[in-house]
Amino acid sequence: MFQNILVPTDSSDKNSHALDIAVKLCSIDKGKIHLLHVIEVIANTTFDEFRDFYTRLEEKSFKDLNAMIAPYRKRRVDFAPVVIYGNRAQEILRYANENQIDLIIMKSHRIDVEDRAQGWGTISYKVGILAQCPV
Repeated sequence: MFQNILVPTDSSDKNSHALDIAVKLCSIDKGKIHLLHVIEVIANTTFDEFRDFYTRLEEKSFKDLNAMIAPYRKRRVDFAPVVIYGNRAQEILRYANENQIDLIIMKSHRIDVEDRAQGWGTISYKVGILAQCPV
């Protein structure tokens, strides 16, 4: 059913539930999990100005992604840890389109009905309404 599942992550523990769900689905269908971390670039600068900073950040990001994957190694699930640069919502959507993603699983939070303006600009909301696949 779902052969390519995208799990965007900020490498925090809050993403573990989304990853658990993806692993369960991929265990059934022998799919692949694309574990994606997007490094937001500093506005109005060039990559070269902060190359050392971004390089260290990318190395740490891959280390964090591999640590997230480690507990699932025995489950025989295919993982693709990916780190890219750019605007988080835009890059998640671009990656999903370019890699034929069937499903995006990501954490979200409840929107307070008393304060409806809060939450409409979240990454999960943007991805949820703009993605070309189920979220």
